[in-house]
Amino acid sequence: MAAEPFVPAQQNPLHGILWMLASGLSFVAVTGVVRSLGTDLPAAQSAFIRFAWGAVFLLPTLLGVLRAGMPVAVWRLHLGRGVLHVAAVIFWFYAMARIPVAEVTAIGYLNPVLLTVGTAVFLGEKLAARRMAAIGVALIGALIVLRPGLREVTDGHLSQIGAACCFAGSYLFAKRLSALVGAGQAVAVLSLVVTLGLAPLAWWVWVPISLAQVAWLAVVAACATLGHYCMSRAFAVAPVAVTQPVVFLQLVWATILGAVAFAEPVDPFVLLGGGVIVAAVSYITWREAVLRRRAAKPDVPAI
Repeated sequence: MAAEPFVPAQQNPLHGILWMLASGLSFVAVTGVVRSLGTDLPAAQSAFIRFAWGAVFLLPTLLGVLRAGMPVAVWRLHLGRGVLHVAAVIFWFYAMARIPVAEVTAIGYLNPVLLTVGTAVFLGEKLAARRMAAIGVALIGALIVLRPGLREVTDGHLSQIGAACCFAGSYLFAKRLSALVGAGQAVAVLSLVVTLGLAPLAWWVWVPISLAQVAWLAVVAACATLGHYCMSRAFAVAPVAVTQPVVFLQLVWATILGAVAFAEPVDPFVLLGGGVIVAAVSYITWREAVLRRRAAKPDVPAI
């Protein structure tokens, strides 16, 4: 029997906003659980267990991908992405256990900004003046969050900046892979490669771990998977320009979580800086959507 043709989801901006809200809450749950685990486990060990659970969840897809096989060039892209993602998740787990939840979230908003810079540097995409200005605004937002010279910038802050840079590099590889493989394969192979890459690092720093900690890291993997699923559904039913501003609410939820669950003080500069970054990212996203529509629009011959 022939496979049914793919039918794009019907556009519904309200549903897109709701899906993005669910995605943000899922990712805040991830940060909350990791923050609650604290520094009892080394970052590499926590990251390894989280991605091992992810590989288990994606095992059916992964087995199908491995049976089908892939060209060597595609494997190289998967491996390159995996190396950067290994570094990114170690940096992220380290930062998450040491700085407030809201600050991790706000600095993480730099990922798409750094990705935009990376596409220009490594993929040759042009940066128009307006996009360069938006990048500058986003960097000002990061300075508002960090406030170097006015307060101590800790190793946790530097680690989260490293995570943002490495995640952006990983997404560059994902951008190349998106033209060659499906999203299911990309996510499944990433889970496998990152798990294998983290294994020796986790073994090197391994400490005794309780069943409760293993179970909570399974919750982290499940929430992260749910977050990515909800985000994909949001992108399918609404323009990114509609859903992107909703991402700012993730910082609001993170601030509330930090204040209620971990007695972290509410820092208005973090909210302001995060808002500035999100505004810049939203503009870049909207501008790229406009350019894609223009490129897809057929030329109308003169009459």
